[in-house]
Amino acid sequence: MNYQVLARKWRPQTFNDVVGQQHILIAIKNSLQQKRLHHAYLFSGTRGVGKTTIARLFAKSLNCRSGINKNPCNKCSNCLEIKYGKFIDLIEIDAASRTKVEDTRDLLDNVQYAPINGRFKIYLIDEVHMLSRYSFNAFLKTLEEPPEHVKFILATTDPQKLPITVLSRCIQFHLKTLNIDQISNQLEKVLSAEKILSEPSACQLIAKAADGSLRDALSLTDQAIAIGNGKIILDLVKKMLSILDDNQPLDIIESIVHSDGKKTMALIAELSLQGIDWEQVIIQMLSLIHRIAMIQLLPMSIQNIISPIEERLRLLARSITPTDLQLYYQILLIGRKELPYAPEKRIGVEMTLLRALAFKPNVN
Repeated sequence: MNYQVLARKWRPQTFNDVVGQQHILIAIKNSLQQKRLHHAYLFSGTRGVGKTTIARLFAKSLNCRSGINKNPCNKCSNCLEIKYGKFIDLIEIDAASRTKVEDTRDLLDNVQYAPINGRFKIYLIDEVHMLSRYSFNAFLKTLEEPPEHVKFILATTDPQKLPITVLSRCIQFHLKTLNIDQISNQLEKVLSAEKILSEPSACQLIAKAADGSLRDALSLTDQAIAIGNGKIILDLVKKMLSILDDNQPLDIIESIVHSDGKKTMALIAELSLQGIDWEQVIIQMLSLIHRIAMIQLLPMSIQNIISPIEERLRLLARSITPTDLQLYYQILLIGRKELPYAPEKRIGVEMTLLRALAFKPNVN
């Protein structure tokens, strides 16, 4: 049997399987339970947070043979056909590839016909913001007053590009990005079910790199499994994501605080031999400076068990003033912003660090 990627294999089949988005799920479940169904819905949000998944679950709830309810049976022919993408009354359209007004008119010509197997004919239009202005104009009347057997579900990553006339005709749901814990917990659940050995810290790194997208996290997990030969190994995940060990960026911060320019440049030379992502160096330094600032503000909130890294961070928190710390943070932040304009990214990082060295902190 062909291998199925994790993002597809673990696509939720019930509303209870969806990670996060409770503010939307509650509204949809209540509308299904009370039979208060609108004719047009708009799901917006970044990639990989569940727009298409929730739309398909909604379609399943509307067309389940056991009746309209928030818990479709997942056993009847309609539910199974929707699951496998074969349901004739769920028409999924990629607006990015059908932007012309002629495509929209072809779609609207078929709206009048009754569903064949389902209770409703459902049009799921993905990336709807890609439609042309003329397509939207042709779509407006039908979107406002569609036949009783038709439901429109629109999905977009960029709702600002939609005409206000379209927005006003839809019930709008904005899907939030997922936090690191939500993604990490789901990854651990998936890996446990797949019987794949993993390190929790590696899952945390993948969750952080996914930037709020569960689909991206699962894709990265597939990549990590391939690199680790069936395992999720922290060191290999760090290399895959071009993430440095905290010791290296922390060494650079310490050399700057102690005004040791030669050591700073020597550390940069060492990093260049590793073929690292230079922007990632600045990002990790910013993250460490944030941790130092939090130690200064809330010293008692730090756990009693202190790692070697935490001990070094505490020492820096005592030896540098909050104003100098904020100055370094600002310098690095500006340096990251200006990195694309540097002749080379390494030069941009070096000049950022030289700028930081030009400001001598008041070391106690």
